[in-house]
Amino acid sequence: MDSEALRKYSALHPKPAGLTLQYGTAGFRSKAEQLDHIVFRMGLLAALRSKAVTATIGIMVTASHNPEEDNGVKLVDPLGEMLHPSWEEYATQLANAEEQELQKVVTEICQKAAVNLHKDASVFIGRDTRPSSKKLSQSVIDGVQVLGGQYHDYGLVTTPQLHYVVCCQNTQGQYGKATVEGYYEKLSKAFMELIKQSHCSGESQRHLKIDCANGIGALKLSEMKPYFPQEVLIHIYNDGTKEKLNHLCGADFVKVHQKPPGGLDMKPNERCCSFDGDADRIVYYYKDTAGHFHLIDGDKIATLISIFLKELLAKVKQNFKMAVVQTAYANGNSTRYLQETLKVPVHCVKTGVKHLHHKAQEFDVGVYFEANGHGTVLFSKAAETKIRQLVKEEKDDDKREAAKMLENMIDLINQTVGDAVSDMLVIEAILALKGLTVQQWDALYADLPNRLLKVQVADRHVIDTTDAERRALTPPGLQEKIDALVKKYKLSRAFVRPSGTEDIVRIYAEADTQENADALAHEVSLAVFHLAGGKGAPPQP
Repeated sequence: MDSEALRKYSALHPKPAGLTLQYGTAGFRSKAEQLDHIVFRMGLLAALRSKAVTATIGIMVTASHNPEEDNGVKLVDPLGEMLHPSWEEYATQLANAEEQELQKVVTEICQKAAVNLHKDASVFIGRDTRPSSKKLSQSVIDGVQVLGGQYHDYGLVTTPQLHYVVCCQNTQGQYGKATVEGYYEKLSKAFMELIKQSHCSGESQRHLKIDCANGIGALKLSEMKPYFPQEVLIHIYNDGTKEKLNHLCGADFVKVHQKPPGGLDMKPNERCCSFDGDADRIVYYYKDTAGHFHLIDGDKIATLISIFLKELLAKVKQNFKMAVVQTAYANGNSTRYLQETLKVPVHCVKTGVKHLHHKAQEFDVGVYFEANGHGTVLFSKAAETKIRQLVKEEKDDDKREAAKMLENMIDLINQTVGDAVSDMLVIEAILALKGLTVQQWDALYADLPNRLLKVQVADRHVIDTTDAERRALTPPGLQEKIDALVKKYKLSRAFVRPSGTEDIVRIYAEADTQENADALAHEVSLAVFHLAGGKGAPPQP
């Protein structure tokens, strides 16, 4: 390691005094002006990780659905998955090391992780459309180069596209071509093949209005338009030319506020969807003839995909194990519908994509979505191999046709990570193939009314949870109080969990009516305030 170069470059990316940040599920996120030293050091870490695993590592500069002034950075592991948890710790150590200790920390990481500094390093870099992203990605490059790493700068890409190219590169092209064009070609080909098998062609079926959150999604969808078949008419709104990123628009805004985004004019029964700022989440919605807004969130997306896959799996008659993975935030009626009507096993895990992804890997077909619209489908190697073999060798027409559809689904779904573009194409294909309108999809089940609240506390660590965050272990008496409150209402449940990043406790409640869900959420928030050290004034109804 060239200590002189490290010292010199580190001085160009100085760490502000007293700033400590932690690498979480979303990597690092903060105000953009606080991140220069962080992204430089993540360039160092990406090079170290690449040397450690002898593979290409990805690094994405984005803060997803956060306001435009923020930014962030996250690393992508060799198969397009999130950074290994043991390295999240190294990321935090490296980010918070004082200037004079930087070299020592790098050396310690090399020892702990058995990194051979003489090995080659290869890093793929991507960024979103924030004004601060270009300069920050330049700082990443400085970090990679100080440790003698090679890099390829993909420039402006969606987060899922970066995950995709990293996976392609490390599977020697088995997953696809490691270019953005390769991504467009693979997805559009699978989509066209699927649509070809559709028998209904109602013209109105193909119109889709897309709110791109004034982010990277608009840019990439416009590039992809020429790859789409004639019948698909996508209309892009909030394309970033006029308004600020994520401002009053995007998947997060629509989900949280339960209302349409600004900048998109909705007519009754038109199919609309929203991406988030870096295009890894998607939600659908429509307005009915009475003008009521209907949100179709991640739970209903998972349900639609599960119905379709279950039918196909039944037709190919293989003993594939399929399951849906959810978090405690999934609407109770979605869980009920999947288990009781569809007869698909449902597993609940802790909040955070990495927990969902990990659990979904246990099945031949694992569908996972968070209610916020982030999710995908994973196919086991064995299932994928068997499906591709059936397409080639199966004599029975129906079986072969079903296997062919499954093969196209495998190619259309971005298995590395939730991907708004890929998920949108999957949904559009399923709606066309099943001849479903957005209203019919919505009518599969009615969501139970629910309410999300948060309470400020002096120390979030006083709350400890178990059972996939559905029950509180501490402080004493809190869970008993919640149980008693839940008993007062029909079809109700409630849980509390500490935020991963700030001293607040999040409260979720659902019940048979909105009034009851609101009342239950409020009563639970009072219990948290009194038993878990609430700050400021008690919550008001």
